[in-house]
Amino acid sequence: MKSMVVRSPKAPLVLEDRPIPEPGRGEVRIRVHACGVCHSDTFTTDGLWPGLQLPRVPGHEVAGVLDAAGEAVTRFRVGDRVGLGWHGGHDGTCDACLRGKFIHCRNGRVTGIAYDGGYAEYVIAPEIAVAPIPDGLEFPEAAPLLCAGVTTFNALRNVGARSGDLVAVQGLGGLGHLGVQYARAMGFEVVAISRGTDKEPFARKLGAHHYVDSGRKDFAQAMTKLGGARVILATAPNAPAISALVAGLGIEGCLLIVAAPFEPIALSAVDFIARDGRMQGWSSGTAADSEDAMRFAALHGVRPMIERYALADASRALGAMLEGTVRFRAVLDAA
Repeated sequence: MKSMVVRSPKAPLVLEDRPIPEPGRGEVRIRVHACGVCHSDTFTTDGLWPGLQLPRVPGHEVAGVLDAAGEAVTRFRVGDRVGLGWHGGHDGTCDACLRGKFIHCRNGRVTGIAYDGGYAEYVIAPEIAVAPIPDGLEFPEAAPLLCAGVTTFNALRNVGARSGDLVAVQGLGGLGHLGVQYARAMGFEVVAISRGTDKEPFARKLGAHHYVDSGRKDFAQAMTKLGGARVILATAPNAPAISALVAGLGIEGCLLIVAAPFEPIALSAVDFIARDGRMQGWSSGTAADSEDAMRFAALHGVRPMIERYALADASRALGAMLEGTVRFRAVLDAA
């Protein structure tokens, strides 16, 4: 099989021919049809993840067909359409797992970091990390939903907002363009927040009821005029931009962060105290969450906007993603 391999940090990926692996007990083999390119792939390509062992094949937005199963695999059969996301497995015995918080497993495995990921024609994964892809979703559409999709969907459905609440989505990139669609389909009154006015038509096309330019001097007043947000979903990894969002929260509003800027976020305690507000982070989701996110997307017409690349062009796809020129998710065609 062909694989795109990280052999040293920050070096171009190497196209290699490797033996097709065989699944072990409790594992499945997926014939990869599409794999999304995510900013978190840089944890592998740049050698940033603690304890990362190279060489490694990146990729944690994997969509394909199960073509082999190891012993004790019971949920899936050969020929099933399946997806594999960031959460690549859990031990089921640690304190987090015993409380049902599998995404926070003390010994959790990350696809494309703990083991080889989807920048290849085949991938081996634990059965517990795999989700069925519903009919109505093509593989290139499903791939980004296994990370960007499940992250925004899972965060919004768990934050405590109810249908009809004012929910804002900051950023209209890879995460944000899905966040707006999910928020609209969930029945929220949706505000899209981005810098400048040129993105308003696109935001409304995605389903936003309102658009607010984050660069305007009266940003807080504009949000207050709408009633103040019950939730602002921060999807753009820019610390100063995230800090400025607090002014747009309503009473008991939540700043919900799914983007991860590397620099600290400056926040005023007074701003939160004055509105009984809170800040919350949210991490991806398990296979069950991915299944829910994909089924919801198939039912409500939520779709990622993608640019497709050949597997051999993975380095070019990564570069375009990092430069911000992709609209809005890069996907590798591995089939």
